[in-house]
Amino acid sequence: MHISNTIVIFVIMKGVGPHNTLKGYRKAEVIYDMTYYFCGKYLRCGDRTIDQMVQAARSGKQNIVEGMAVGGTSKEMMLKLLYVAKGSLQELLADYEDYLRVRNLRLWESDSAEVGAMRKLGLEHDDGNYFLSLAQTRNDEVVANMVIVLIHQADVLIRRYYNYHYNKFLKEGGYREKLTRERLANRKE
Repeated sequence: MHISNTIVIFVIMKGVGPHNTLKGYRKAEVIYDMTYYFCGKYLRCGDRTIDQMVQAARSGKQNIVEGMAVGGTSKEMMLKLLYVAKGSLQELLADYEDYLRVRNLRLWESDSAEVGAMRKLGLEHDDGNYFLSLAQTRNDEVVANMVIVLIHQADVLIRRYYNYHYNKFLKEGGYREKLTRERLANRKE
């Protein structure tokens, strides 16, 4: 076969990877975008909280990416990284709740009309630009509450994904167990 007669096509698509197929990841990405916007708009330059919040949002997103990347060879590490992502988002949730509390702003009640409307939007959209366009027309209290609802949704999605892979790991084992089974089967032959 001559290389000149062979056509090789590489398709590189921006943002395409196994993590991008997860709703929990896409939600975490929106949370990061919204947090970056929120911190830049509502917190004073030099406030250490900015770095903390942006890093927690980033960690929530990036640990999902890393977990998916190592999931093929280490289900244990993937599960750990998913829990780190979950923990980072919980840290961020506390920062938003603190922001509202210390400024005497309202935290939406879980059964409020605002939460219901935001949950619906969160289920219908996973595009950061959509939520940023909404945020630009709202005040800090509303934006913080919007992100809080999104964090709760991401938490549920990550927990479901974690539980699915945890149960699968319990039944099938991981990469090491698979290699052991194959090695033992190979010895029998």
